[in-house]
Amino acid sequence: MAAVCVFCASSVSLDQRWLDLATQTGSEIARRGHTLVSGGGCVGMMGAVADGARTGGGHTLGVIPQSLVDLEVADLSADELMVTDGMATRKTVMIDKSDAFLTLPGGLGTLDELFEVWTTATLAMHRKPMVLVDADGFYRGLLDWLRGLPDQAFAKPGAMDLLIVVDSVPAALDAIEARLD
Repeated sequence: MAAVCVFCASSVSLDQRWLDLATQTGSEIARRGHTLVSGGGCVGMMGAVADGARTGGGHTLGVIPQSLVDLEVADLSADELMVTDGMATRKTVMIDKSDAFLTLPGGLGTLDELFEVWTTATLAMHRKPMVLVDADGFYRGLLDWLRGLPDQAFAKPGAMDLLIVVDSVPAALDAIEARLD
């Protein structure tokens, strides 16, 4: 089975529907026998996805910088918790430890992580599946803008083909599994 990295929000003031989506994601990852790789936090969607995975009997690997451990937001219930010296190292470790990437709704940090793996894929530095869950059209505006970049030569023509966009968690995991076989 695969190590699936989930990028998502860590905000503590989100609508319950986003927390439920994260819990569902963790549960589905566990149900399918995959390992969850997360940002190692215990708050917001990040905490909910890890809790969902553990509740479903899944293995969780959290990767978190020491500065966030110091703020007491580390997922101390993670099966494995790797502490890094900073955010850049955290991303590198998460990418190295993962076979695929699933992005849920989130803010700047989530987009930073998505764009890091997407950019490195466009440079042929990896061939790991990348799936964006556009639940309730959350990413619609961003996707419309991104789709226009190749026409203006701001992105390679095949860049959009590297990112799989779906609207549900089961579809996201189906897409990942189809590309890992």
